[in-house]
Amino acid sequence: MPDKSNQPRLEQLGAYPFERLKDLFDGHTPNPELPHIDAGAGEPRLPLPGFVADTLNKNLGGFSKYPSTIGGIELRSAIAAWLKRRYNLAEVDPVTQVLSANGTRESLFAIAHALVNPDTQNGERPYVLMPNPMYQIYLGAAITAGAQPWFLPCTQASGFAPDLASVPEHVWANTALIYVCSPSNPTGWIADEAYYRELLELADRHDFSIVSDDCYSEIFWQKKPAGLLEVAEKLGRTDFSRCLVMNSLSKRSALPGMRSGLIAGDAELIKRFTKLRSYTGPATPLPLQHVAAAAWSDEVHVAQHLDVYRQSLKAFFGVYGGDIPAGSFFVWLPVADDEAFALAAYEQQAVTILPGTYLGAEDSNGINPGAGFIRAALVDGPDAAKELARRLKAVRI
Repeated sequence: MPDKSNQPRLEQLGAYPFERLKDLFDGHTPNPELPHIDAGAGEPRLPLPGFVADTLNKNLGGFSKYPSTIGGIELRSAIAAWLKRRYNLAEVDPVTQVLSANGTRESLFAIAHALVNPDTQNGERPYVLMPNPMYQIYLGAAITAGAQPWFLPCTQASGFAPDLASVPEHVWANTALIYVCSPSNPTGWIADEAYYRELLELADRHDFSIVSDDCYSEIFWQKKPAGLLEVAEKLGRTDFSRCLVMNSLSKRSALPGMRSGLIAGDAELIKRFTKLRSYTGPATPLPLQHVAAAAWSDEVHVAQHLDVYRQSLKAFFGVYGGDIPAGSFFVWLPVADDEAFALAAYEQQAVTILPGTYLGAEDSNGINPGAGFIRAALVDGPDAAKELARRLKAVRI
C-alpha cells in the first residue's frame, strides 16, 4: 500500500468497504423491475432461536445494573464449556482464560492496542501480519495501534491460504501479532492442523502472538474446522501460550444485533486485554449475557442454521457453477473487473455485492489480491441463493 506513515494514524485509513460501495453506487439506481437482493453484508437473516425471547424477558431487570466488562461468570462458564465441547479441550478456565466481547469486531480491533508496542525497535515499528484480502478491521487495528501492516497474499494458486513463506525474516523478527481467519472471510479457505502448527512454531521462534478470528467456525461445507486452541493443546500447550481466539454469536447463532462474542486463550494475554477493556468499557448488558449463555449452551439451532447454509451453497452453485467453498457463507467469484461487475449487478439485476478490491490492500508491488473477485453473502436461504446465482449469471459488463 502507498506509504502514509507521516500522516496521523486515523488519516492513514481509507474509507471502509461499505462506504466505498456507497460512493460507487452514488448516482446509480437498481433495476426497478426487480426486488432488491442485498448480498453485500455478512448479516445472517434467519429466524431467531426459540429461547431468545423467553430468556430475555426473564432477565429484563438486569438493564438496571451496570454489567462487568469481562462478562459475568455464568456467561464465561458457558463459553468455556462450549470451547471444551467444540474442540475437545481438557480444560478452559472461565475466570482467567475467557472474556465476553461485544462481537468479534470490537475485540479484533482492540486487541492490537493491547498487544502492540508502537515504539520503534531496531529502527522500525513492529509489524502486524494479516491475510490479504481480509476483514478490514485487521488493517484498521494495525494502523491505529501504531504498527506496520504486513500482508499475506491469499491467491487462487495457493487455494487462498495466507502465504507464510512470503514473509521475510526481518519482518518475522519484528512481528507483534498475526491475524488468522478460518474459515476465511472472504475466500472460504480453512486452516488445517499443519497450518496452525507452523504458526505456533513461528510464534515461539520470533516471540509474537496469534489472534484467530473464528467467527465462521460453525459454517462449513463438509469437515468441521480445526481450531487454534485445539491444536495448541495437542502440542502440550495447555496454557494456550501466545494464543487468543475470538468468536461471536453473530454467525453461529444468527444474532448479529446482540453484539455478543468471546475472547479466550493465554491467561497472560487475557490479563493484558482485560486491563485495556477496563478503561474502554465495552460491556454486554446483563439480560443479553443471559441470552448469550443460553446460545453457547444450545447446539440444536446451530445445526439447523448449518443445514440452511449448506442448502444455500448447493442451490447457488447448482445454478452458477463452480466449486463450493470449504467454509463460511460467502461466495468469492472471479470476474473481469470487480467494481464494474458490482455496479452492473446493481443497475441490471438490483443486486448488491462487494467488489473484492475493497476487501484487499495493495502490497509493496502495487498488487491487490482482492481485485478481480466479488463477494456475495448467502444469508437469505436456498431459494434466495438460487435467484442470486441466476441474476449474477445474467450480469453483463
